[in-house]
This record gives sequence, C-alpha cells and structure tokens, in this order.
Amino acid sequence: MAEDLVIRGFRIEDYDRVMELWARCGLPLKPLGRDSREGIAAQTGLANVRFLVAEEAATGRLAGTILATHDGRKGWINRLSVEASLRRRGIGARLVRAAEDWLGSQGLGILACLIEEGNDASMAVFQALGYKKHPEIVYFAKRRFPGV
Repeated sequence: MAEDLVIRGFRIEDYDRVMELWARCGLPLKPLGRDSREGIAAQTGLANVRFLVAEEAATGRLAGTILATHDGRKGWINRLSVEASLRRRGIGARLVRAAEDWLGSQGLGILACLIEEGNDASMAVFQALGYKKHPEIVYFAKRRFPGV
C-alpha cells in the first residue's frame, strides 16, 4: 500500500470526497462555516496553509487527509484522517511527516496538534511519532458566529 500511495495537494474537486471521509472518520464538520466548499477554498488559498490528501495511485481512492497551518512561530497539524479500512498501514504517519516537512520548510521548529478528547486513535498516532501530550494546557475558543 505505501508504494501505491500518492500524497498531493488538495484540489477543490476533492471537496465532496473529503467531506465524506471526514464524516466516516467521525471528525466534527461545520459544512455551513469553516468546512464549506467556499471556506475550504479560501483556506487553501492562503500562504500559511497546506492541505494534503493521500490517495491510492492505481484507483484514485481517497485514503486520508491532513491540514498543516502556521502562525509564523508555531506549526499546527489538523484534520488527520485515514479511511478506516486502510488504517494501520502507515498512511497517517506518512501524512504527518509530509505536513512536518512542509512546516519545517517554512522555518518552524515547534509543531503542535489539537486532538479532541476521546480520539484515542489520533492520540496514539501522534504519540508514536514523538509528540508529547500537555495536560496542563487548557484550550479556549471564541466563535464569532455559529458554524465556524
């Protein structure tokens, strides 16, 4: 599988397949806000964003996704997803490494990810790749409007 996998930049034509994958993976979706087609298109047009997809070269089947962003001092990895039937084959690790490579090319030495409580599979992937959990950090968010 690893040799048959292509990791490439997201294209807007991937949108419907990505939303379906995220839904199957249980990622929270905001289809009227940040995850709308327009929202994703705007995000991926920014210089500090790299949205990657993994697909099987022979079939074009979507295998996974990852979204890397940065604020100029810290790199963030979000939206790691791998099709359930393709897990435990190193796809998630390859996606994380691709995101890390891009963030490194942007001059970032600190990489972080936010994982929702209960997502043990993602926590295990990131721990295996050398990420450390910081239980002393509390995440606050302010939503300017519903759906973002």
